[in-house]
Amino acid sequence: MDSRYVRQFKKGALEMILLCLISKKETYGYEIITKLNRSAAVLGYAREGTVYPILYRLQEAGLIRCRLAPAAANGGLKKYYSITEQGRETLNELTAFWRQYTACVDDFIGEADSAEV
Repeated sequence: MDSRYVRQFKKGALEMILLCLISKKETYGYEIITKLNRSAAVLGYAREGTVYPILYRLQEAGLIRCRLAPAAANGGLKKYYSITEQGRETLNELTAFWRQYTACVDDFIGEADSAEV
């Protein structure tokens, strides 16, 4: 069922989903990917090549910020992402729109289901 239409729809929601995850607590890329992959049956498997460009776009838009901290495992640096006030406002707008959007779509689906009888 993962047609190109389904894939396109999933991509459109990823920015909002990432903002939701980051709004809960400061987090890093691998943790975000792991959380996304727990829902892989619906969302599909998240890949670095999909998630990191979105994180960069969100950062450039001022919706999230990034800080570098030492990584315990290898002594390198790890990027931690947190939501900004502008990001929180945008997330509130997106979730309000999402609720209206899904209610509208559900109505159309209900009409289509009843027409099939």
